[in-house]
Amino acid sequence: MQVILLERVAKLGQMGEVVDVKPGYARNFLLPQGKALNATDTNIQQFEAQKAQLEARNLETRKEAESLGEKLDGQQFIVIRSASDSGALYGSVTTRDAAEAATEDGFSVDRKQVSLSRPIKELGLHTVHVTLHPEVVVDIVLNVARSAEEAELQASGKSIQELAAEEEAAAEFEIAELFDDIGAATEEDEELGERSSEAAAPSDDDTDDQPS
Repeated sequence: MQVILLERVAKLGQMGEVVDVKPGYARNFLLPQGKALNATDTNIQQFEAQKAQLEARNLETRKEAESLGEKLDGQQFIVIRSASDSGALYGSVTTRDAAEAATEDGFSVDRKQVSLSRPIKELGLHTVHVTLHPEVVVDIVLNVARSAEEAELQASGKSIQELAAEEEAAAEFEIAELFDDIGAATEEDEELGERSSEAAAPSDDDTDDQPS
């Protein structure tokens, strides 16, 4: 099936190009979203008549997207989720979650603009693509953590594995200190007991003074 593109479509073509696509892709995506028209003689003539207007509108929206992209590109947003000790999420982070996190921080982002290279199912920092315009794509980072404190540590460059190792080491250190304290207290009690025994035992001089 042939369509004429009304805007740039990634991996397909530029505005004004007539391209071959699968009928389902055209009916379910390109045509209903206003990205293309059936490449009939009438539609091609209509496009040529409106080409200057479409190009001007495209330029305007691209400039707006570039302005937003300069502020949005590289931004990091925190997403709080429950997870196991190993870092596996109870569920997953979706494009809607990403859009809501960006919007809550003052950026106007729709979930349809967000694309995930792979499902987000674990804690950590995850790069996400945001298409602000067919010609403007930026990256944001989702900091998925169980708490704001954990997110801050992850942002500093520590992985969930490193955090877990640090917590385990700290716990082992506390246990070791506890046993050291118990050991020291036991030794002190033993020393006190020995001193008490020595004080209670009669001396040789005391024995000599006893009547025979």
